[in-house]
Amino acid sequence: MQEAENKKVYLVGAGIASLASAAYFIKEGKILGKNILIFEESNKIGGSLDGERFSGNAHVLRGYRVFENKVYTSTFNLMSFVPSLVNGGKTIMDDFLRFNEENIFFDKCRLVENGIKIPDHFGLDFRDRWDLIKMLNRSEKSLGSSEIKDHFEADFFETNYWCEVCTLFAFQPWHSAAEFRRYCLRGLHEFPNISTMTWVKSTPYNQYDSIVLPLLKWLKERGVRFEEGSRVYDFDFGQDKKVERIYYFKGPAKKEIIVGKNDYVLATVGSIIADSSNGSMDKVPFQKTDDSLPGALELWENISKKQENFGRPSVFRSNIDKSKIESFTITFQDRDIPELIKKFTGREAGRGEIITFKDSNWLISIIVPRQPYFINQPKGLTVSWGYALSPDKEGNYVKKKMSECNGKEILIELFSHFRFYKEIRMEELIRKSICIPSMLPYGTSQFLPRKDGDRPAVIPKGSKNFAFIGQFCEIPEEIAFTVEYSVRSAQIAVFSLLNIKEKMTPMFKSKKRISVLYHALKAIFK
Repeated sequence: MQEAENKKVYLVGAGIASLASAAYFIKEGKILGKNILIFEESNKIGGSLDGERFSGNAHVLRGYRVFENKVYTSTFNLMSFVPSLVNGGKTIMDDFLRFNEENIFFDKCRLVENGIKIPDHFGLDFRDRWDLIKMLNRSEKSLGSSEIKDHFEADFFETNYWCEVCTLFAFQPWHSAAEFRRYCLRGLHEFPNISTMTWVKSTPYNQYDSIVLPLLKWLKERGVRFEEGSRVYDFDFGQDKKVERIYYFKGPAKKEIIVGKNDYVLATVGSIIADSSNGSMDKVPFQKTDDSLPGALELWENISKKQENFGRPSVFRSNIDKSKIESFTITFQDRDIPELIKKFTGREAGRGEIITFKDSNWLISIIVPRQPYFINQPKGLTVSWGYALSPDKEGNYVKKKMSECNGKEILIELFSHFRFYKEIRMEELIRKSICIPSMLPYGTSQFLPRKDGDRPAVIPKGSKNFAFIGQFCEIPEEIAFTVEYSVRSAQIAVFSLLNIKEKMTPMFKSKKRISVLYHALKAIFK
């Protein structure tokens, strides 16, 4: 115990990867909370798991996450020991399980075209099926840095299957074929349920309120310290690749920390929400167009020049036009529009999932979660979230790029796809809604084509006190752009650095189960 008391931990970035790492250092490593320091460039904790009251009645989320029983095992392990904020004596995992027992998902309206629900079928022809099966049977190494579109004919990207998958996981044809293959294999057991999404599990509230806030409270109660408004930009390494010094800015002041011989340093490098911006009903969100480095990438760039196996950060900031997505949060001021959505889909809010307008030039999707979606959400409001994968195309109804539209114009486009103007005048629909658009220039940067070595290992070869965590380290077979990826990276980092003998949470591997392969093939050939 004396040894643990003398160890210190420095974590860069206050996203879920760092929060989970801090929790495991305390729980498994018996390290004192007061000896853990988390640096955060912004003044917000939680990274991409955010959610806040924006202004007045408006709420804003930059992202939305769904969960699945067999994939999110590390995340569930973390949730199993963090106390609930709303139910004394319970954990956030208890809250999660109860909520999903009471709210079973079944999507009756996954895809819409010309205002009409599309029947539940993949729409794959023989060539599409063969190409898909062929890709799944290739090794990841053989795919290299190829793109998804290198392995399929053009008509594959017009199928219902592709539309459902790409809008669920935010894939584009130019994204990494290796990453797409991972997603297919990791979720092979749910192939038959892609359209209905019966596999979906959700947190009772948004992920900030349901996971980040209770975890943050637990950490602070144990003395974990947060250095907000601090941008870490470089490390010094000594022998055995040990971090010896941390350099950071606190406001305009340059500061440094000497890392002790028994201390640990974990860094989240890269960020899917870096340089993101919010608009309003009358304001278009700012669009980043230059090549300047956000803080998390600056650190990665600097340390990768010092060590040969620290990855290639330039791969993941190479093309904003191919990594940006735009999301939006709508706060409905009364029940009229949610009731119209319920009538359109045939499901209550929270019991059906993503609605995608397949014929939308923006490829726009919307989700209406179970309400309230915020712990302190005012009564009478409904918060929904949506996003578009093609924000630089002209709208079907609003003849502008989505990236050039304010919240009001996005509402006009969305309500026109729903055909709501047939029942309520557009002016009234707009008056009842507040839409906050959010532009994420690096939103899908983790999916950009990459090859071996572009992402560093969680524990780089030879490292003694240092680890990479988050979305841009390499975890074989695991799928990025998920909470699971970040939490599993935290587990690997902490358990490895502390030489803990207990096994980490095992990974469920669908492809090794005959019954899973049978039902997946049956779904592909349906």
